[in-house]
Amino acid sequence: MKLTLKIWRQGGNYKGEFVTYTLNEVNEHMSFLEMLDVLNEQLVAQKEEPVAFEHDCREGICGTCSLVIDGRAHGPMKGTTTCQVHMRHYNDGDTIVIEPFRAKAFPVIKDLVVDRSAFDRIIQAGGYVSVNTGQAQDANSTPIEKDQASHAFDAAACIGCGACVAACPNASAMLFTSAKISHLALLPQGQVERQRRVIEMIAQMDKEGFGKCSNVKACEAECPKEISVENIARMNREYISAVLTSNVKA
Repeated sequence: MKLTLKIWRQGGNYKGEFVTYTLNEVNEHMSFLEMLDVLNEQLVAQKEEPVAFEHDCREGICGTCSLVIDGRAHGPMKGTTTCQVHMRHYNDGDTIVIEPFRAKAFPVIKDLVVDRSAFDRIIQAGGYVSVNTGQAQDANSTPIEKDQASHAFDAAACIGCGACVAACPNASAMLFTSAKISHLALLPQGQVERQRRVIEMIAQMDKEGFGKCSNVKACEAECPKEISVENIARMNREYISAVLTSNVKA
């Protein structure tokens, strides 16, 4: 399979531009990242600077492989990370445009790599859970309604990749933040810090420069773990309740 790649290069010898590359022998069984590995091997052999991109588990778990492929975060497949996209989804002769996540809060480090530490700071703003949760076997001793546990588990599935931010026209982090808030708000272990958590995490989200949510729902459509925007509604309710009833300053 022959492919033409238009890849965003920034840093080093590149000031920020799309550079075109051609791969002549792409195996349809390769993953998208393996295809980029082949490209970098070709560039190194030609004594050119390889393309910088992020990856870790390559199993759809960590969310590190964050790319915008042909205008879509993580590529053309629904509920799929970049590393789970395979070249059999493309045709011989295709041109593929690859660029980093675009957001003010995600500055480009180099080429396709962006700084997503803003997400880490939002989580840190939420603080710790002070409730003693015991050992692993103690989890079953805490009664939790099945529906409530299921919603908490669905929210906890968020891998923090940032696809929601990349997909949103406002670069909003509401889906990510609401998933992290909902996860603990739905469980008894998260009740002690519940009000402080939502106020401080939202304050940090705004401080990082993310945009506002306008209910486009592109975040839900592009999320590789299919996190629901119901979490955003829950977070808004949590925030209003905390502002009106707690002593924590918004």
